[in-house]
Amino acid sequence: MAQHNDIGKLGETLCREYLETKGFAILETNWRKGRYEVDIIAYKEGIIVFAEVKTRSRLDYGDPEEFVTLDKQRAYVRLADKYVVEHMREEEVRFDILSVEITGSDYHITHFENAFTAAELSNIRRPK
Repeated sequence: MAQHNDIGKLGETLCREYLETKGFAILETNWRKGRYEVDIIAYKEGIIVFAEVKTRSRLDYGDPEEFVTLDKQRAYVRLADKYVVEHMREEEVRFDILSVEITGSDYHITHFENAFTAAELSNIRRPK
């Protein structure tokens, strides 16, 4: 496996543990429909959280959260719709980004709660 894949998997593991310490129940990891995947689906206090994890060991090209594109956000909204229908869930849905910076054996997680919404994305037009 390529090193960037190893770093990504480590970031996801660290974020699962982080969310659990914050009182979240992990419902799914790497939940996939078609060609799209949600890194973590978690639950806490009546809210289902669809979390994208971005991990970087170098910040030369920007912070990890900057790499969650509009297309990725739109995919998350579509996946959330499929998930709640398929699992017959009626809770509120939220979209979070977990940004992980790994330096040697140290790491830092920044949790962006409600990082984007379906309503915001519906107002952004795709370029022609």
